[in-house]
Amino acid sequence: MKNLPVVQPPPAASAEATSDASALVVDSAKTAALKPEIIKALSTVFDPEIPVNIWELGLIYDIFVDGNDVAGIIMTLTSPGCPVAQTLPIEVANKVKAVPGVSDARVDIVWEPTWTKDRMSEAARLQLGMW
Repeated sequence: MKNLPVVQPPPAASAEATSDASALVVDSAKTAALKPEIIKALSTVFDPEIPVNIWELGLIYDIFVDGNDVAGIIMTLTSPGCPVAQTLPIEVANKVKAVPGVSDARVDIVWEPTWTKDRMSEAARLQLGMW
């Protein structure tokens, strides 16, 4: 997957869509140690309307871990009207919390930058026949 830019959530993130991952203080060493396993966990979460996992879809904008082993996930959805807008962040948090070494997970949904098909990995494009 191509490297995604580090995205800071907008200051006025909706209270319904956020659990304040942006307030976590990043621990670079813990992030480096846990990020590969967090990505594996995120790769098991699928958008029910698209048969591709959310990592390959490019819905994950940033992953980090703080000094208390709390993982922060900054992500988006394919559209603001996404039918899984209420359940997908909960599933993401639960999968990340299950990663050994992670004590808790916080997920922020952001809308900037807007998700486009260009964020998808080559594997996702091949799987969906978008070449």
